[in-house]
Amino acid sequence: MSQDANQVSGVLATFYCIFNILVASAIVFANKAVFAVYNYKFVFALTWIHTVFTWFGMSLLGTFGFFAPKKIPALKLLPLACGYVGYIVLCNVSLNINSVGFYQIMKIAVAPTVVVLEFLMFGKLPGPLMMLSVVIVCVGITVATVTDTVVVNNMMGIVVGLAATLITATYQIWAGSKQKELQASSSQLLQAYTPQAMLLLGILVPIFEPMGWKDRAPGTLLGYEYTPGALTAILISAVLGILVSLSTFLVIGSTSSLTYNIVGHFKTVIILGGGFFFFNDTMSWKRMAGICIAMIGIIWYTQMTVQQAVSAPAIKLVSAQTPEKQRLKAGEAAPPA
Repeated sequence: MSQDANQVSGVLATFYCIFNILVASAIVFANKAVFAVYNYKFVFALTWIHTVFTWFGMSLLGTFGFFAPKKIPALKLLPLACGYVGYIVLCNVSLNINSVGFYQIMKIAVAPTVVVLEFLMFGKLPGPLMMLSVVIVCVGITVATVTDTVVVNNMMGIVVGLAATLITATYQIWAGSKQKELQASSSQLLQAYTPQAMLLLGILVPIFEPMGWKDRAPGTLLGYEYTPGALTAILISAVLGILVSLSTFLVIGSTSSLTYNIVGHFKTVIILGGGFFFFNDTMSWKRMAGICIAMIGIIWYTQMTVQQAVSAPAIKLVSAQTPEKQRLKAGEAAPPA
């Protein structure tokens, strides 16, 4: 490849990384704005809208060759669809009733939770250095949480945040095992089970949301005042979900899973900063210190995880995975920002 071509590739890779950082951070702010600014508290309905857009976006990405869609028996997909609905709904509820900062701290907590669950479920224990990084993350999260009076006084928010972290970690482990069992990448699984997830959410919406079938009063889904601003915010949050998926493909395809994980740390910093500047999150020096400690631990943990993946025998990767899966598996297994 010529020097000019290398320069063009480098510019494109940089653009893709910046694009991914922006859209992955923006979707958190957009969702929080839908809940807090426009008072659209209908979590199941918003999750259904997002899932419809996700299915449409993944179908487009499959059509344009970003990955090869795979037909999988519906019964084998149903548990995954249920798990997906569970963790997405809980994460949205957590964002709805918690601050952006606490929501993101609980996202950081997914990695050590995966380690604990894998030990309890499979007896799998990482090496001493990786365990030390997990301890550092836990110490940072504890300091950042207990020093925040707003979080401490919101017991329901703490319970939902912990539940969202637990279910997300469980889902990641489960989805990883299903990838091996069904010989499918996470992209293929997501595209395959989103129709079932849409159907499940379509059933859950009228069960858990105040619909207002007879009395379309304020506070009901049908009685909500869908102003142009509210509709625009909902649409933006849904479209950003598609752009996050697209940018993830572009980043990993043009760089590596290590770059994608490093980019993820930038997103965490931006989301935490955005919560402070846009949504008036409290940020005492003690909480800032706790977040910094957790970030140091999660960066160290991520680097060791990626190094382990890279050091695996190349022949095993070639024989066991498709080229698309080789590019995407490590990056997509990371906790969502």
